[in-house]
This record gives sequence, C-alpha cells and structure tokens, in this order.
Amino acid sequence: MRTLVTALLTLAACALFVRLGFWQWHRWLAADAAWTRFARGADTLEPLAGRAPQDVALFQRVSVSGRLDGQHQFLIDNRSYQGRPGYEVLTPLTRADGAVLLIDRGWVPFTGSRARLPDVRLGADTPLTLTGRIADLPSAGLASGRAAPRAQDPWPKVTSFPTAGELAGALAVPVGARILLLDPGEPGGYVRDWQPPGISPLRHLSYAIQWWCFAALSVIVATVLSVRRRRAARPPQ
Repeated sequence: MRTLVTALLTLAACALFVRLGFWQWHRWLAADAAWTRFARGADTLEPLAGRAPQDVALFQRVSVSGRLDGQHQFLIDNRSYQGRPGYEVLTPLTRADGAVLLIDRGWVPFTGSRARLPDVRLGADTPLTLTGRIADLPSAGLASGRAAPRAQDPWPKVTSFPTAGELAGALAVPVGARILLLDPGEPGGYVRDWQPPGISPLRHLSYAIQWWCFAALSVIVATVLSVRRRRAARPPQ
C-alpha cells in the first residue's frame, strides 16, 4: 500500500511539473514571436495615412499627421523606469479625418506628491507629423492594478492601466486600443526607452527546462527510495 501511494504521488507531481513546463514552453513561443515583431517593426517606416492603427502590424514604425490636444492628457500611473516611480504621458492626436490616436510621449518621474503632478503642457496647437511604433495600451495583468480616469478630476487625468473605453469616455470621443510609442528622436516627449513586452523569452525557456528537470528528478528520487525500501525489506541471508 505504501509503495502504491508513493507511486501515485510521484506520478501526480511528475504530471504537474510536465504541465508547468509546457505552459512555460508556450509562453516562450509567444514571447519570442513578440520580441521578433518588435525588432522587425523598426526596419521600415510606413505612413499611417488613412489606415486605422489596428490595420497595422503591432510594433510597426509609422508616421502620422494631426494636431496634439495638450488640454486633455492622461498620466498613466504605476510606471517605473530604472526603478524610479513615475507616469507615462498619453496625449490625444486628432488626425485629418477626425479620428483620435493616443500618443505615448514617454515617462516622467513622480514629483514626490500626488497633489503636484508633472508639468506636461504643450506649446501651440499646430499641425505636425510624428513617427513612432504602433503598440497596445499598457496592461496591468491584474484587475486590482487598474483605475479608470475620474470625471471629477482636472486635466491631466491620472489613471492606472485604463481600457480604451474608459479613455474614450473621459475624452467623449472614440479611442482605439492601439497607441503610438513616440520615437526617441521626436521633440515634445520625455524618456522613451521602449523595450519589447514582457520578460526575455529565454527566461521562459529556462523555466520550462527547470520544470521538466523537476519531473525527471521526482521519478529518480522515487525510484531510488523504492529500491532502498526493497533492499531493507529483504530477510538477512
């Protein structure tokens, strides 16, 4: 009976470790594809022209023309850079057809007080052309890390990982889930050290290998213990 219980526990642990390994394996494939898209997106610059951002490949570098709305900006909270807390600045860009594209102008440091927000004002509202990468809105991964912009707050509105619908509600105009990560060389921005999303794909691969090693180790340990018990149970010669 003891041997059967040990065998069942070993099989359960082994199955769990194998499953976790394949979970990390699939995460490695997804992360590797995302990092590859990020690298290839900088190869060419395409004019966005009349296309919607969702019609362009993720992380593709594009140029877009319009007018920046410095009166209605968002500060995305809980964004850090090199360990320092701060915000990312989202500024609406109204295109020629009236569509609004949110421009991520980069990271600004926390001032030390929630009552004193960073100064992200813009100059004259003149037509301009910007370049950057098409990306998704930042995601917290956990619902508890989100906070929609509040109607009663003044502009710029502080928000934490909002949805496109929440931003559209605050602006009272339709807004898509895709934004533009402003190129580092463009004026009117802040810290723009854009990186591929998530952790390195190789870390996911290493985690997968570790889980599979645990599966193999559990079988080896169970086998060794079983052999020792059998030897100990043998009657003396």
